[in-house]
Amino acid sequence: MKSRFSKLMLCMVSIIAVISFAISGCSMARSAINYEEAPGDMAAAEYDRAAGEYKSGYDESQAYTEEAVATTVAEAPAGDGSSELYTDAGSSDAGTIMAISTKLIKNGYIQIEVAKGKFQEIFFEVSSLAEKYNGYVSSSQSYSDSEGKLTSGSVILRIDKQHFDAVINKIKEMGNVKSVNIYVQDVTQEYVDNESRLTNLGVQQKRLQELMEQSVTVKDSIEVQRELSNVEGQIEIIKGRQNYLDNLIAYSTVEVYISEPVAITETTDDGFIGAVRRGARGALTALRVITMVLIAASPLLVLGAIIGIIIWLSVRAKRRRRARKELMKENK
Repeated sequence: MKSRFSKLMLCMVSIIAVISFAISGCSMARSAINYEEAPGDMAAAEYDRAAGEYKSGYDESQAYTEEAVATTVAEAPAGDGSSELYTDAGSSDAGTIMAISTKLIKNGYIQIEVAKGKFQEIFFEVSSLAEKYNGYVSSSQSYSDSEGKLTSGSVILRIDKQHFDAVINKIKEMGNVKSVNIYVQDVTQEYVDNESRLTNLGVQQKRLQELMEQSVTVKDSIEVQRELSNVEGQIEIIKGRQNYLDNLIAYSTVEVYISEPVAITETTDDGFIGAVRRGARGALTALRVITMVLIAASPLLVLGAIIGIIIWLSVRAKRRRRARKELMKENK
């Protein structure tokens, strides 16, 4: 009886251990999935926090810019009728002190298919559109087929923004349109911020120049010159960025991909080598699927194996007890 009770307790402990192992494996799998999803949430939280810091920093710089503009608005020339940039000396709001028209960067991508043997002709016509509409060709590439004939290529055009739609429509008429993508980027906010920073840095530059003239010692002159050089460097960087944006705004980018119809060729995978390749790919796919299934079902497999061992041990013990009883009867 004691041996039976000890074996029963051993079986119960083994079953409890197996169930605990399976539960812990499932919890580890769930925690791994949560860990994989966590970086996205963390990134979103970091983005919100960074956005809050940027917003607060922008408000401070905007307030400082407003103060700087207010000190120099009296020196600004009277309105010249320009719709791009003007100042209002009677307003204390930075949004009304400086007004800039909407700054948009237009870009387009269009893919057309032309008739057989017409690639070079259409390629030349597309390239000539740049000169016709006050633009230029930024880059171009051509590709040949197996016979050495040019059958496809791409052209990037820089076109005056006023003729952007006209160029797109002209290109559509030159062949069979496969795809058209037009996207517009609004850089008005960046442009306004840069203009505000330029105004602010201009005030600092003027003050530093005045201090430079008033400095007496060499040490003071060196310190003022260092700060002045720093301010002038920032001014040059912002002006360069503004010139770059002006160029992108004034000249829209149109990328055109031209191609002739592709001839349908017979595949070479119908022979013995093709069959071997397909069979190898199928075997690798099956092996990959089996491996994934085994890994996913490993906790259940371990649990089933332990339960099977316990059942086998109990059946074996019963057979031994039965054999002992029969042996004892024979001996009697």
